Order: sequence, then structure tokens, then C-alpha cells
Amino acid sequence: MERIKRLFTIKTKFEAFLVIYALALGATERGIVYMHQYPGTGGHLLALVCTGSVFIAGGMILDTVEMRRSAFNF
Repeated sequence: MERIKRLFTIKTKFEAFLVIYALALGATERGIVYMHQYPGTGGHLLALVCTGSVFIAGGMILDTVEMRRSAFNF
């Protein structure tokens, strides 16, 4: 189980940026769907929330990678 768990652990900043990029692609796609489903201001606000959540999640992912790096490098 430990070997499988290591496959799903983000270890470097490069891996973090790849995950953030994938999140951003999904969020923009979902935002486009929202703008088509809800024309007008409502759809635009939902699309903005989708893309804004990527900034929050991306910041947390990068902070976690930095914390792990500093915790394990004595």
C-alpha cells in the first residue's frame, strides 16, 4: 500500500504546477458550461467562482509542498 500511496503524493513544485494546470483546465471548462446554462450575470458569476477556486486550491497545494520540503530537510 505504501508504494501505491507514493504514486499519488505531490513531491515537487513541478508536479504541483501540473496538478494546478489540470484543475484550471477543468474549472474553465465547467465555467463555459455554466455560462451556456445560465446566460447573463448568474453564469458569469458561477464561472468566476470556478476559476477563483483554482487560485485558492493552487495556493494551498504550493504551500503544502513547501511545508513538506522544509519539514523533511533538516
